[in-house]
Amino acid sequence: MGKENVLQRALRRLATSNAELESEDLQRNVRQEGAVPIGTCQDREQVCLTGTVSAITLSPRAGHPALEVELRDGSGGVTLVWLGRRQIPGIDAGRTLKIQGRISCHEGRRLVYNPRYELLPTPTAS
Repeated sequence: MGKENVLQRALRRLATSNAELESEDLQRNVRQEGAVPIGTCQDREQVCLTGTVSAITLSPRAGHPALEVELRDGSGGVTLVWLGRRQIPGIDAGRTLKIQGRISCHEGRRLVYNPRYELLPTPTAS
């Protein structure tokens, strides 16, 4: 299918929920960054992911701090865990990140421990 014209796009945006529109925008950003959708990742796979930080939590693990960041890309979510960290400057809710690491699936959750990350500019709504 070709590009939508302006009228078709406006009508589609009026008929689509905000959550669906946000999901489409996030997935478009994933493709632009050359990352893979979180929803397609398999256990123990080396991945490059892009998404928006939706939540940040400080959870102690074995008596040591662990920073947990929920990253969403419109296809799913993954929890990024930095062991021994209480915060990382620049990582805030709403921030866009590109990460690399090995994903693990445990009890229905996707996790990446101590991923390499890059802070990206937050995409503007189209």
